[in-house]
Amino acid sequence: MEKQIIWRGLLAGAVAGVLAFVFARIFVEPQIELAIGYEDGIGAAHQALEAAAGTAAHSHGAEGGGFTRAIQMNIGMGLGVLLFSLAIGALFAVVFAVAYGRVGDISARLLSLYVAGAMLLCVYIVPALKYPASPPALSLDETIRQRTLLYLLMVALSAALLVAAVYLGRQLVARLGAWNATLVAGAGYLVAVAVVMLILPTIDETPGPLVDDAGTIVYEGFPADVLYEFRLYSLGTQAVIYATIGLVFAALVSRLIGESRKDALAAS
Repeated sequence: MEKQIIWRGLLAGAVAGVLAFVFARIFVEPQIELAIGYEDGIGAAHQALEAAAGTAAHSHGAEGGGFTRAIQMNIGMGLGVLLFSLAIGALFAVVFAVAYGRVGDISARLLSLYVAGAMLLCVYIVPALKYPASPPALSLDETIRQRTLLYLLMVALSAALLVAAVYLGRQLVARLGAWNATLVAGAGYLVAVAVVMLILPTIDETPGPLVDDAGTIVYEGFPADVLYEFRLYSLGTQAVIYATIGLVFAALVSRLIGESRKDALAAS
């Protein structure tokens, strides 16, 4: 049964990967293109200032990386989104298998939607409030290790706190009732997450305006509308992934469990 659940999670993840790639290709990729254009422009402005000052010019633009933009925006993005969705689908199936039958009398379909919503919340939305997604030109190479570790730490803490909140809510049901227990557990999760966000350091590498020695702005800061739309559509991509996995997996697993029950009844 566990293997069959995992395979259905992978299938749901594959479907989600295709839909998420289409969404990202239409909405996210244009914002990445604008960010790369900004990086090239500010790199050229840096070189012009250095040339005017009589110093050796340095490269401030984006590295080619050996791949053309066409490959990056199609094959690269497609494979990246698909592999990520498959990993999330497998993780989703494991969480479902662990939770089914242990979090109350909830149908497989409804539990699938609950797990999808909970994973979207604790794995992406909450960590993104502290460390939001950023397009190219908004991060420094020398801080990539720190940013990655802090983001993964935020994801792990958010997931652990959500599990603890669910456990707390289950323990309080007999004393407070289902509704009040849910409110208390939810409030506890929000307070704990807020404390974690206050403790962890903030990293903001959004480029400001480039100025010359006289203080004159020679190149504008990173466009706020590009940053906003990139983060909005990144959230949309994640929502497509988790919603698709939740809905597709719900249909697949409910049929699997229904068939298993019929076989058990027939055997008895």
